[in-house]
Amino acid sequence: MADNKIRLQKFLSESGIASRRKSEELILAGKVKVNGVVASIGDKINPKKDSVTVSGKKVIKNDNLKYIMLHKPRGFITTMSDEMNRKCVAELIKDVPVRVYPIGRLDRDSEGMLLFTNDGEFANALTHPSKHVAKTYRVTVRPGITEEQLTAITQGIIIEDVKTAPAEVRVVTKEENRVVLEIILYEGRNRQIRKMCEAIGLEVARLKRTAVGSVKLGMLKQGAWRELNEDEVRKLMLAAGMKIKKK
Repeated sequence: MADNKIRLQKFLSESGIASRRKSEELILAGKVKVNGVVASIGDKINPKKDSVTVSGKKVIKNDNLKYIMLHKPRGFITTMSDEMNRKCVAELIKDVPVRVYPIGRLDRDSEGMLLFTNDGEFANALTHPSKHVAKTYRVTVRPGITEEQLTAITQGIIIEDVKTAPAEVRVVTKEENRVVLEIILYEGRNRQIRKMCEAIGLEVARLKRTAVGSVKLGMLKQGAWRELNEDEVRKLMLAAGMKIKKK
């Protein structure tokens, strides 16, 4: 007999409630119930039979999948709510007709492309460390840059006792006390570019994500969002090693 049960956090993620990690936090906080009983980490459910609620609201699996690109400005944190009343990206996508959550993050002082979805499988594939989905950044550094520093970024730099994966880097423009670089990362460690630059004596004046995989930010205005088209979604799925489902 087939086992139709799946992990609770996977169900919540695929239902567009939150990422798996955030779903686990909701479970640990006691906000999730299964058939009226407070859930625990590790619980499995049968989506066709069990009733799941989050903060008293029943979870209904959403088949209306959305894939959103936001041009995040500086000064916004990548979260859907904030207890300290800081500006968060949720304010910028409040007119999206369904509940979506960010895929990965950009720190408060960074800007550029931030993806959102309510497709848990898609989000997990794009952020899984084993997938090595390329992310492209335009980085302005000071005061200048040497060949040794460029080589260090390319070959990897030890941060918090762990060496970063090899990255691609090229000089876009070079002026006195200011250099613009294009850096392509294949891993997603917290504040990675800033920490790499700090480790080799460079100050990051500006950091902007311009692409994920082959999908580019383009001319999307700061603070604006748009839906990804089918071709863009397909390209990202392929980059993350997902199987493309035939309609």
